[in-house]
Amino acid sequence: MLSIILPSYNEEKMIPIAARRLGEILIPENIDYELLFVDDGSRDSTWQQIQEVAKEDSHVVGVHFSRNFGKEAAMFAGLEQAKGDCCVVIDCDLQHPPEKIVDMYRLWEQGYEVVEGIKEDRGEESGMHRFAANSFYGIISKLTGIDMGSSSDFKLLDRKVVDTLNKLPERNVFFRALSFWVGFNKTEVSYRVQERMEGESKWSTKSLIKYAITNITSFSSAPLHIVTILGFIMAAVAVVFSVISLVQKFMGVALGGFTTVIVLLLFIGSVLMISLGIMGYYIARIYDEIKGRPKYIVSRICGREGAEK
Repeated sequence: MLSIILPSYNEEKMIPIAARRLGEILIPENIDYELLFVDDGSRDSTWQQIQEVAKEDSHVVGVHFSRNFGKEAAMFAGLEQAKGDCCVVIDCDLQHPPEKIVDMYRLWEQGYEVVEGIKEDRGEESGMHRFAANSFYGIISKLTGIDMGSSSDFKLLDRKVVDTLNKLPERNVFFRALSFWVGFNKTEVSYRVQERMEGESKWSTKSLIKYAITNITSFSSAPLHIVTILGFIMAAVAVVFSVISLVQKFMGVALGGFTTVIVLLLFIGSVLMISLGIMGYYIARIYDEIKGRPKYIVSRICGREGAEK
């Protein structure tokens, strides 16, 4: 069986559309499937829509969070609830073309354990959003050594890959990078990002920046090395100014230096504050992990075996 995981946040209009569209694609292909809609604490009627669709379609299972925990948590909740021999993660807005699921499934039947959805383009985006996205993926690709410039959350995972991801103890997770990191037999399917059929994107500039910082720090310790690099830069600047000061001293030239001192103090203070901020952020992440709180809290489940818990 194929489990399709659809993280859903304020997607009341897309729930029935997504369920109907996926059924139209998978049933003619004779693919046994389940649709796992994970309601990430939506503030609209998303959960009510999931319940209604689950009553009409036996393939639909709904998972409802007690509050908003984020897309990463929703994807992992779907992986833990999935009963299929393989799982596909796809956006509920269907900007990931659902027709490609069939291609992924056929490749899985050939023995591939991870089928990555690779973007041919990013669809209609503003220039600023495109620049920010390319910058983020460029940075994290260099930090992790994994090329994720065209990757997405749209991918198929074999059951053994899903079980491996579910066993990982960390709570601050980056699904896209972890699915690369675990390895296994991989192949790719390319696709073009589709336009949203209903509603609008839930990602604001602020949330995207927070998402980027969280994922970079959760998957790489490279920002901590910036502190060391800044230390060497400060040491080099100190050596240069020390040599200049000594030369002027021996030559008997008075050093005015007030502006230089102010600039140096501001520079050193800025570097120290940046360094403390980076270290403080990682300490906060360590604190979050040590507390051992779950990635998410499920308040209700509907659709499976005709019952709601």
